[in-house]
Amino acid sequence: MTFVATAEDRRDALKAVYSQACECTKCPQLAATRQSVVFGSGHADAELMFVGEAPGANEDRLGLPFVGQAGKLLERLLEGIGLTRDDVFIANVLKCRPPGNRDPLPQEIDNCQDYLFRQLELIEPRVVCTLGNFATKLLRGDPATGITRLHGREEVRRVGPRTVRLYPIYHPAAALYTPAMLETLREDFARLPALLALEPPPQPEPEPVFTPVVPEPAALTEPAPGAEREPEPEPAPEPEPEPEPEPQAQLGLF
Repeated sequence: MTFVATAEDRRDALKAVYSQACECTKCPQLAATRQSVVFGSGHADAELMFVGEAPGANEDRLGLPFVGQAGKLLERLLEGIGLTRDDVFIANVLKCRPPGNRDPLPQEIDNCQDYLFRQLELIEPRVVCTLGNFATKLLRGDPATGITRLHGREEVRRVGPRTVRLYPIYHPAAALYTPAMLETLREDFARLPALLALEPPPQPEPEPVFTPVVPEPAALTEPAPGAEREPEPEPAPEPEPEPEPEPQAQLGLF
């Protein structure tokens, strides 16, 4: 785990990860069909983070997560507990839209998970809400237990490099046309302020950094008396560093 000292440093690191994701071609099909890399948006110091499955068509077009009807419902649910979208961070397991909104493939999840793990590491949320069945199973590492059994029940769990308070809830899209599901979502959201008030779970000890032992260079042989020393070669000029691309406006950090 890499620790970044200040809030400003963490923001800069998050922007750097975003720039890397924008150049990612680990999944050739997704890289060829996407319009945008939907990295995530919100507060870089958010105590509450939401994680969905993958971007949809509107998200892919605009480069922002949860911009459709499900996103509007998510904002209303946040308002019900005194929060706004700007107070939280919203991301997805996959940063690119799967063609036809198909399920993410296992290899795509493996290729993309480091971006999500780095987001968790840099944002340091107290609570992570998984939205829906797919994201819940992925972050819990348990494909057998679904959202129906788990929603509204928090647990402390290791996700990548960080220990988080994981809180599965139904995906807002599931409640758009089902009043009973909407009421369940409201009840689960109502528990969030109490969870955010809890102390954050203890973090795993950082892994020791291995420093290889470099052998001392052999002693230089002095030239014989009267012999001329060979001139030392001039050091080659260092290449000019290439400027880093500016992060796009879609990142939406606050």
